[in-house]
Amino acid sequence: MVNHYRPAPSLLVEDGLELRVPEEKDSEELFLKIDENRQYLREWLPWLDDVKSVEEESEAIRQGAYSENGCMYLILLGGSIVGTVGLNSIDWANRRFTIGYWLSEDSTGSGIVTKCCARLIDHCFAELGLHRATILVAVENSISRAVPERLGMSLEGIMKDREWLYDHFVDAAIYGITAPEWHALRNQSVHGPQ
Repeated sequence: MVNHYRPAPSLLVEDGLELRVPEEKDSEELFLKIDENRQYLREWLPWLDDVKSVEEESEAIRQGAYSENGCMYLILLGGSIVGTVGLNSIDWANRRFTIGYWLSEDSTGSGIVTKCCARLIDHCFAELGLHRATILVAVENSISRAVPERLGMSLEGIMKDREWLYDHFVDAAIYGITAPEWHALRNQSVHGPQ
């Protein structure tokens, strides 16, 4: 059996912006952030009805916020929770991972999710030795689709009826990038076009 590294429990994105695996003590603040954004998030996220109390949020954190096969990170802006970004799955055998995210409505529009995803991709490629990143986004969710597009990920296809969203199916746009492609993009942005 191959030994795998666990994702880091925290990652500094930039001064004042941090990713950190939630602890049970974060349950109330996280639940309140979800609850105050429930209508906004409900348009695209199918799990909101599964989190109706601080106790349910606490249980979700205990059950699976951090493992070798995936983890959720709180997005902390100035020390306050504004959303989450997660390694929804890590496939160690094939060295690939999938990222998911949500952000409170009042925190959108300033590149927070893009920066957090970039930091997470850097960590997965450089420190965990993974090779391929994927983000799946509802086809009609143009705001969330802009994140992988800004990151330089390629649209690889459309998955029909990928997710049941309360009363209907939604198709997903599949974006991907490999470690060599990512490093080439990062080098190009540092050194300019060659």
